[in-house]
Amino acid sequence: MSPHAVQPTPGSPRLGLDFNKFAVTRNAFLPDKSPVQVLSDPYYQPWEVVAQNLAGLIDEGTIHDAVRRIPILSVDKLVSEAEWRRAYTLLAFLTHAYVWGGDKPEEVSAHVELPPVLTYAGANLWNFTCQGDDFSDLEKLKLCFSFTGTESESWFLLISVAMEAKAAGILQIMTKALEAVKARDYEGVIVGLEELRQCINSVSHLLERMYEKCDPMTFYHHIRPFLAGSQNMAAAGLPRGVFYDEGNGQGEWRQLRGGSNGQSSLIQFFDVILGVEHNGHGDKKHASFHEEVREYMPGPHRRFLVQIARMGSIRELAMVTPQTEAQQRLREAYTAATTALTAFRQKHISIVTRYIIIPSKQPWKGKMGRQNLASSSSAAKDDEQLTGTGGTALVPFLKKARDETTEAGKLQRRQ
Repeated sequence: MSPHAVQPTPGSPRLGLDFNKFAVTRNAFLPDKSPVQVLSDPYYQPWEVVAQNLAGLIDEGTIHDAVRRIPILSVDKLVSEAEWRRAYTLLAFLTHAYVWGGDKPEEVSAHVELPPVLTYAGANLWNFTCQGDDFSDLEKLKLCFSFTGTESESWFLLISVAMEAKAAGILQIMTKALEAVKARDYEGVIVGLEELRQCINSVSHLLERMYEKCDPMTFYHHIRPFLAGSQNMAAAGLPRGVFYDEGNGQGEWRQLRGGSNGQSSLIQFFDVILGVEHNGHGDKKHASFHEEVREYMPGPHRRFLVQIARMGSIRELAMVTPQTEAQQRLREAYTAATTALTAFRQKHISIVTRYIIIPSKQPWKGKMGRQNLASSSSAAKDDEQLTGTGGTALVPFLKKARDETTEAGKLQRRQ
């Protein structure tokens, strides 16, 4: 049986899933409304002033002094969930700006249920404003916080916002499809899978728009280094990770993953729905990266993925030897959906080739001397040694995820 097909526990909900409980909105994993643009209490002005001027402070070389002057503030004056999210995002940007904003990385130093590092949620899900209600319209989106103030950074991060928004409604549709699995309502499952395929294709189309306004060399040298975490970053200058100072001489060294699209609950939702299995470290004894990074997702979202996995398996139903036309069409619809997800992952590899692999081999004519993920990547002897912002061996990881998606689509029993 697929590992995603967790057996329902007695009394677990089967129908009428409460999406609010999992912070799932009409915009899928994005907020229902555009994130707040400022923390309402003037008490938080010291945070806001620095965070809204990150690009200038980094460029001037004064970011370390600016961060050190920020007083320690209480969170008692945050008045809403939206403000908690902004506070987390703001502080995560300050942390990464401080660590990576100088010539050498600094070894520094729960409510939203996230680690103290810039995650995908902070960089993307909660880091935008929109002129209107359509979060998939890139022309109406604007970043809240930026390390560089460049169009390339804005475009790179907002592409992911629009991709998430394109999935509006698919979570609810596929929840109904899982209910149809239990009822052996083949037509209901087929309709869901066809909607899923179209959704994945729409998300893929948006990913391809990355080339329009994001310059590869700017991304590689100026933007990507700021998104890196502290795990597997010895070559980038953080052999022990980052020291998180708790005051009075107390604290600890921590190695945390940086933000990456692997932390997108939407992409993992696609995997769970289709029963795509990702193995870690070359075997089934260790947790895969996909399992590990759930700790870097907002708590309600990761609990939603667990709940979806408990509702049944479309793949198991598709693996039944077809006896009717409906069963055959179900198989075809399932295969088409997994093919679309495989194609999406191949496009992601193409993006990585253009924005990371090729720039790592090209001479940089801009400012030199900084030790970070760009300098360590350029020093790598081959593509297999490149490290992602999330701390993975970038190229092997992406190829493995693509191949595992292809394998799921073959509808063969796993060994």
